[in-house]
Amino acid sequence: LSPAEDANSVTCAELMVRLSDKVDGLARRSTDAQSTAAWGEPAAVIFRCGLPEVTVSELKCISEEGIDWLVDDSKAPSYRFITFGRNPASEVIVDSKNAVGVNVLDEIGTTIQFQEATKTCG
Repeated sequence: LSPAEDANSVTCAELMVRLSDKVDGLARRSTDAQSTAAWGEPAAVIFRCGLPEVTVSELKCISEEGIDWLVDDSKAPSYRFITFGRNPASEVIVDSKNAVGVNVLDEIGTTIQFQEATKTCG
């Protein structure tokens, strides 16, 4: 994994310490890039914090447990979800063959909720 541009932000540090040891029943594993996390062996879920904030997009936007996510399905069955209206943004990549996207977003969303939204997509 490679770190995002703003991976060393205080916000990312605060989110990283709140991430769960398990997501959708998958155990967290170590990563070697700042503000990243992965679960499963091989990795079925990848998290990166520190991306540029997104407030306008052509991608479909969904709201899951109060968190707005942009959905990039261009590499299905691997889905990329990007937080909308949060600075910095975070992304979650889910291999849908080995993890359930809605479960992952619900569980990671409990961490993202600590970051204030600047805008909603709804």
